[in-house]
Amino acid sequence: MKYRNAAEYLPAPLLQELQKYAPGEMLYVPRARRQAWGEGTGVRELYTKRNAEICAQYQHGQDIATLGDAHFLSDETVRKIIYAINTLNQFYKEHTMHNNSASEAYKAAGVDITAGYEAVKLMQTHIARTKTPGAISAIGGFGGLFELDLANTPNPVLVSGTDGVGTKIVLAFLMNKHDTIGIDCVAMCANDVICCGGKPLFFLDYIGMGKNIPERVAQIVAGVAEGCVQAGCALIGGECAEMPGVYKEDEYDLVGYCTGVVDKTKIIDPGSIAAGDVIIALSSSGVHSNGFSLVRKVFNVDTNALATHYDELGGTLGETLLTPTKMYVKPILALLEQCEVKSISHITGGGFYENIPRSLPEGLSAKIDQASLQIPAIFDLIARTGGVSERDMFNTFNMGVGMCVVVAPEQADLAVQTLQANGEAAYVMGEVVAGDEGVIFS
Repeated sequence: MKYRNAAEYLPAPLLQELQKYAPGEMLYVPRARRQAWGEGTGVRELYTKRNAEICAQYQHGQDIATLGDAHFLSDETVRKIIYAINTLNQFYKEHTMHNNSASEAYKAAGVDITAGYEAVKLMQTHIARTKTPGAISAIGGFGGLFELDLANTPNPVLVSGTDGVGTKIVLAFLMNKHDTIGIDCVAMCANDVICCGGKPLFFLDYIGMGKNIPERVAQIVAGVAEGCVQAGCALIGGECAEMPGVYKEDEYDLVGYCTGVVDKTKIIDPGSIAAGDVIIALSSSGVHSNGFSLVRKVFNVDTNALATHYDELGGTLGETLLTPTKMYVKPILALLEQCEVKSISHITGGGFYENIPRSLPEGLSAKIDQASLQIPAIFDLIARTGGVSERDMFNTFNMGVGMCVVVAPEQADLAVQTLQANGEAAYVMGEVVAGDEGVIFS
């Protein structure tokens, strides 16, 4: 059996339409659309030997119009067709190469390439959730392809960001919970991209590990996929590297890379900031993904420490600390449609003192009304338990503010209302003042 690209069998308009849907979604097929696809168009041999029972074989001559005479393709039919489209090329490689790809010597050295193939198989359903119209390649190639739609972006500028999750990953090891750390990875990258006004388009991840355990890798990728869904970007590729001797068998590292696009005329320019402009806080979900070396030192983190319940946290220490980094992409994109945003700061490592001045011109500083800050209980617990000074807390952690934006005073109310309408606990936390102090608390 020769496996061919699904595009050989499907009309281009139909292929583009089907790729917008995830497996299991209902697809409406109006008669006019079916006629536009072409009556009598054959859909042949869309199946694979690996999973023949759910990858249907459509004989030559049976057409989409016939399948859709009731104006709906059934849930089962849509699932089968889309599954075939999204996986045919990948399965072709698996059947022609992977079945003959195994090295006992390499496995004896600590690298099991067949485990890598199994991990890719298990992560497919998660990756499918992130599909966007621009993502035109299947996972498994040498590069991920993304088709740019520049209809509303006449002067496109690409924005890129890369980051990891720091030593927060140690908590995932200790708690044996791997399905949320990927959200952190995407958020750390996508939240940076949005600071320039860029809309995230696609994401790639890198997982380095001591031993490839396919089920664990699939859990990690499930978190990455959830982060991509929250950011509105496609997961178009990645790498899983098994490196015995570099990592212990139960350890791994996770790094991501995000690319977005912004029109050159809409790049956020802090140069327009003036004294008197208003600083608006967007609340964090907790510690996010920075400062965990200090957190682990303060609590002498092990499985027992993480399982400790604190009434003030409303749960265990581990549950609170492993809470994923909040994604700000969609609320910020909504804000950019309504207001002239002069700057955006993603409050990551270095806290207020490092990150807020990065988005201010020389000669201007941020005056923060400390009493206005809505600081989660975890930060008081860290300071109290570790004897960490207030200065060091604000120079290490986000202190309940994961992102802040600067707008003109006359737009402050609209900005807060817009952010709140998009699910953010936003509030005014200060103003821009003259001076070179960077950050001033009052």
